Amino acid sequence: MVFARSERPRLPTAIKILVAGGFGAGKTTMVGAVSETRPLRTEEILTDRGIGVDDLTSVEAKRTTTVAMDFGRITLGNDYVLYLFGTPGQERFWFVWDELAEGSLGAVILADTRRLADCFPSVDYFERRGTPFVVAVNCFEGAPTYELDEVRLALQLDPAIPIVLCDARKRESSREVLIALVKHSARLRAEPVGS
Repeated sequence: MVFARSERPRLPTAIKILVAGGFGAGKTTMVGAVSETRPLRTEEILTDRGIGVDDLTSVEAKRTTTVAMDFGRITLGNDYVLYLFGTPGQERFWFVWDELAEGSLGAVILADTRRLADCFPSVDYFERRGTPFVVAVNCFEGAPTYELDEVRLALQLDPAIPIVLCDARKRESSREVLIALVKHSARLRAEPVGS
């Protein structure tokens, strides 16, 4: 079937987004929960070789770790297709971040209030690159709860950077975080975005 130029179906805009944060913050979980396709994962089992290297404080039950990236896709309405790239959280794998960040619209930084300081490398990285980001506080069961302004103060974030609560296990919650990022990035670029 041949379409005249004006009859061609409008293709959605492709957007690349990173999902970052500390070790065990829920990046793999978020990408998997929200992806409409089976997510690609590069997880390996944690072994005794990580003793003294990996800090398992507050995430003692964690058995695997992302060594390269997670990948998933979600369509928002008819307008956008988001390609999600989950970054590895451990310092020894950070060398892949530059490649993953190339061409991205922005990033979601997942925060775990049990290990809030683990967010600093992600915040610093995206601030240095000038990459728009939002902070999503992943509400782990039994984790300390704080007001969002307390999290902002602890992470020394500019008032313009959105902070939201989420449950990375839930598709709708993760979807709302991604929408917040797309809107924030559009505001910074002064581009109109539908809801």
